[in-house]
Amino acid sequence: MAETFSFKLLATDGKARRGLVSMPRGEIRTPAFMPVGTGGTVKAMYMDQVRGVGADIILGNTYHLMLRPGAERVARLGGLHEFARWPYPILTDSGGFQVMSLSKLRKLTEHGVTFRSHIDGAPYEMSPERSIEIQGLLDSDIQMQLDECTALPAKPKEIERAMELSLRWAERCKAAFGDQPGKAMFGIVQGGDSAPMRIRSAQALKAMDLKGYAVGGLAVGEPQSVMLEMLDVTCPELPADRPRYLMGVGTPDDILKSVARGIDMFDCVMPTRAGRHGLAYTRRGKVNLRNARHADDPRPLDEESDCPAARDYSRAYLHHLVRSQEALGAMLLTWNNLSYYQKLMQDIRAAIEAQAFEARAAEITEGWARGDIPAL
Repeated sequence: MAETFSFKLLATDGKARRGLVSMPRGEIRTPAFMPVGTGGTVKAMYMDQVRGVGADIILGNTYHLMLRPGAERVARLGGLHEFARWPYPILTDSGGFQVMSLSKLRKLTEHGVTFRSHIDGAPYEMSPERSIEIQGLLDSDIQMQLDECTALPAKPKEIERAMELSLRWAERCKAAFGDQPGKAMFGIVQGGDSAPMRIRSAQALKAMDLKGYAVGGLAVGEPQSVMLEMLDVTCPELPADRPRYLMGVGTPDDILKSVARGIDMFDCVMPTRAGRHGLAYTRRGKVNLRNARHADDPRPLDEESDCPAARDYSRAYLHHLVRSQEALGAMLLTWNNLSYYQKLMQDIRAAIEAQAFEARAAEITEGWARGDIPAL
């Protein structure tokens, strides 16, 4: 295990990058997909399953863990790794996105944001310093700066104001984080759908010499083309020797197209949420197990999959579980989905190493376009 945090670029293919993040709790092979463990659990999964499908790192949510069970309580119980029985790297977001999106009653100032819990209405205050303090109490390995994420569409003045505030907060987060050799704090590029704002944000964060950089405020309702355009202007402004993390993204297609633009890390609730709602991600595209066509189908989701959920259970059984709202249905489909996402990342990493990323991405996309096997 590495004693310090480091990132090594192992191969490139066009703008696509194959790298390795090393830190005391383990290595993260990039491009990487981080399963989302919002409240200290990846929903409907055991942690050994999460590790078994190939995840090197999971994400925890500062906002939710702060409200329940409380960061100080988690610290008393040994930190989030011990609490959740996940001894490998954990990234925590800053809580800023949830404060902006979930808290109806909030007041934003230069100091930070005051808000009421969406659970019980209790008042809280989140400043850049408090966000870093909470993430430290959770003992996460990669900590994110507090930022203001503006919903799109937004007026240019509002985008600029939020971006500049986020930069000032990044400076305060860096000071609060200090020097922690085995850990990292990432800055977050903001700027909405404005290319000049994105470039200004990226350049200012780069000047702070942080250990990693995230691109935030995308995949919040704008078309994919806008997200990709913002990546096209942002990624070249970020240092090549630091990891780049696209927050909250996304679909398998989003991931392929973002890797092609130089992104190294991803997270999204999509595979776990879809699994709880009867939707499976496969190499043939999305399969809706709620559909009646599966009711008498003895075939598995994917006979070639390494995942038992996809290989060993019939579509008829999965359909029955989903329609009956049995917990096992959500568990099996989430297992399948996270397995598929990790297999996709493994495929991407191998293709970059082989200098065949573009061709492999085209093959994967063609597989989705062909669609599912015909109904019986």
